[in-house]
Amino acid sequence: MGESRTELVQWLNDLLQLNYTKVEQCGTGGVYCQIIDSIYGDVPMGRVKMNAKHEYEYLANFKILQNTFKAKKIDKPIPVEKLVKCKMQDNLEFLQWIKRFWEANASGEPYDAAGRRKGGGAEPPATIAPIAARSTGLSVKPAATGAGRRTPLGGAGPRSGSATGGAAPGALQKLQAELAQTKTDIEALELERNFYFNKLRDIEILVQQQLDVVEAEGKEDPTLKSIQEILYKTEDGFEPPTEEDQEETF
Repeated sequence: MGESRTELVQWLNDLLQLNYTKVEQCGTGGVYCQIIDSIYGDVPMGRVKMNAKHEYEYLANFKILQNTFKAKKIDKPIPVEKLVKCKMQDNLEFLQWIKRFWEANASGEPYDAAGRRKGGGAEPPATIAPIAARSTGLSVKPAATGAGRRTPLGGAGPRSGSATGGAAPGALQKLQAELAQTKTDIEALELERNFYFNKLRDIEILVQQQLDVVEAEGKEDPTLKSIQEILYKTEDGFEPPTEEDQEETF
């Protein structure tokens, strides 16, 4: 019989010097990478995002894990699509397996978990809120608005202040830091937008292919038609880009 959730989380925290509270938090992939690193010591932890907040970051972590499994010839499929949803049962089963693998292969030598991840990532990732937020919409406009909300710049510094007087240098540094953070947020949102756009594009192509087959047989499929209508539906005031616009963009 496998260990309980409480026992697994406690083992995880003891091994990796973490403060996790739920098995679901393992769905970001970082802890799985570090458990394997505690066995072999050569997982590129510098590329692992222990505080991942976005699904594309989760996927990047699991890509590192998959590459490590391949390099070490670990014959175990990783159900990435299930794990990144941060559901308890899927992550519980995988964590139980990876603990058994650790028990069979770990050397027993001391492992500097904090040092390997350079002291970061001890606090559990916020896995629930970001996923719930993403499920409400995939359009580009809300993403841009979200970036504006994260780092408000209005009123952050004097309008006519000099860089040499009073608190102006400190205000300038603060603005520069906020600008850099905003740029990072925008880049992350663009990656996330592209990730979901590609998924929708794949669905669109698949639906169209199936409709072509059905129509060639002289039949109809109301479900496929409904899916296609949802994909092509636009909001008031939104105009899809023309082919000329797309050519100019690229």
